[in-house]
Amino acid sequence: MAQCCFCQPQRPISLFAALKTYNDKRLLSIFCFGISSGFPWIMIGSVLSAWLKDDGLSRSAIGLFGVIFATYSFNFLWSPLLDKVKPPVLGQRRGWILLMQLCIVGCCLVMSQLSTQSHLYFIALTGLCIAIASATQDIAIDGFRIDSIEEHDKDGMSAASSVATAGWWTGYGGLGAIPFYLADLTSFTWPNIYLLLAVMMLPLIIVTFVTREPVVDRDMLIARIQHRKEHATGLLYWLQTTLITPFSEFFNRNGVRLAASFLLFIFLFKIGEAFLGRMSIVFYKEIGFTNSDIATYSKLLNWWVTIIFSLLGGLVNMRYGIYKGLMVAGIAMAASNLLFAVIAQVGPSTSLLTLAVIVDGFTGAWSTVAMVAFISLLCNRAFSATQYALMASLSVAGRTLVASSSGVVVDVLEGNWSLFFILTALMVIPSLSFLYWIREDIKSVEHTAR
Repeated sequence: MAQCCFCQPQRPISLFAALKTYNDKRLLSIFCFGISSGFPWIMIGSVLSAWLKDDGLSRSAIGLFGVIFATYSFNFLWSPLLDKVKPPVLGQRRGWILLMQLCIVGCCLVMSQLSTQSHLYFIALTGLCIAIASATQDIAIDGFRIDSIEEHDKDGMSAASSVATAGWWTGYGGLGAIPFYLADLTSFTWPNIYLLLAVMMLPLIIVTFVTREPVVDRDMLIARIQHRKEHATGLLYWLQTTLITPFSEFFNRNGVRLAASFLLFIFLFKIGEAFLGRMSIVFYKEIGFTNSDIATYSKLLNWWVTIIFSLLGGLVNMRYGIYKGLMVAGIAMAASNLLFAVIAQVGPSTSLLTLAVIVDGFTGAWSTVAMVAFISLLCNRAFSATQYALMASLSVAGRTLVASSSGVVVDVLEGNWSLFFILTALMVIPSLSFLYWIREDIKSVEHTAR
C-alpha cells in the first residue's frame, strides 16, 4: 500500500533551488512595502524615546509611552474591513496603503510643531494616530504579500517573508539611523527631525503608485467557504463574511485546540525581546553611548546584519523547515540578551556593542522570517489580511502591552540593567518549551503547504 505523501520523508530542497526562489520581481515590491511598514516604528519608537529622554522624562514615563504600540495588538478588530472595503483608488491593498501613508505624513507634520514642555499630551495623541495609521497600513501590506504569492507555495512564502523582514529593517534601521546622526548636530531639534521624516515618506508613496495590485477573486473564495452562490448579497451576508467568517474559518479549519495552541505560541515567542527593545534606547543613553553611536551600531550595523540574516533565514526555512529556524532563533535570542547584560557591567564598549548587535540582528531576522512565513501559511487567501492581522497582533502584543511596563521594571530594579537583561533572557524559556511541544503541528502545516 502506498504511503500518504505527508507521511513520506521530505527531502530538503537544494541550496541552488532555494536561491532561485529569490529570482522573482514580485519580491521587489514586497521589499519596498517592508520599508513602509518599518519606517513608522522610528517615529513612535526610537526617535520618540530619544526625544523624551533628552528632555528629561523618566524611564517609567518613556516606557508607558509604549502603550501607543498597543494599536498593533488590536488591529485585527478592524482588519476585516480591509479585506472587504475597497478604496476608490489603487485597488484593495494599495488603496489602503496609500491612505495610511498620507495619514502618517500629516501626523509627522503635526509632531514637528509640538514640544515636550507644552504639548506632552498632544505628542502622545499624535503618536497614537501614527500607530493607528501604521498598524492599518501593516494589515494591507501583509495582505498584499500573501496575495502576491501562489497559495500553498511554502518556499515562495519563505522568500517573501525574508525580503519583507529585510525591508522592514531597512525602514527601521537604515532610514532610522538618519535622525540620530542629525540629532548630534546643533542645527537639528527633534521636532525638526519629524519634518524630515514626513519628507522621507514621499518616495514610499511613489512606490505605492507604481506597484501592481495582486489579483484575488475573494467573492468566489468566500462563496466556496459559505457554500453560497457567488451573487449572494444582503446586509446580513456582508456582516457575516466581513466580521465573523474570517475568524470562524481559521478555528474550524485547524480545530479549536490547535488554533489556540498556535495563537498562544505566537504571543509568547518574543516577549523577552520586546522587553529589551522597548528600553534599548534609554539603556544606550544611560550607559554612555552617543546619538552617533546609536545610529552607527543600533541602526546601520543592525540594518545590514538583519538583511543578511533575513535572506539566510529564508534559505534555512526552505531547506530545513520553519520549526528549526524558530528553535535556533529562540536560543540565540536568550544569548543576545545576556550580551547586553555584559555591556551593562563593562560600560560603553563599541566592540561589545558590535558583537551584541550582530547576535541580536541574527536572532531578530531569523525569528521574524520564520514567524512571518509560519503565520502566512496559516492564512486562508480569502481573508489573508484579517487572519494575518489576528496572529500578527498576538506576535507584537508582548512588545506593546506587556513590554510597556519595562521601564517600571528597570526602576524597581533600581537601574540594575544587568539583572533586567538576565530576566529578559529567562523569558525566552517558556516559549521554547511550548515550541517543542507543538513541533509536530508546525511540521504538519509545512508539509501541507508543499
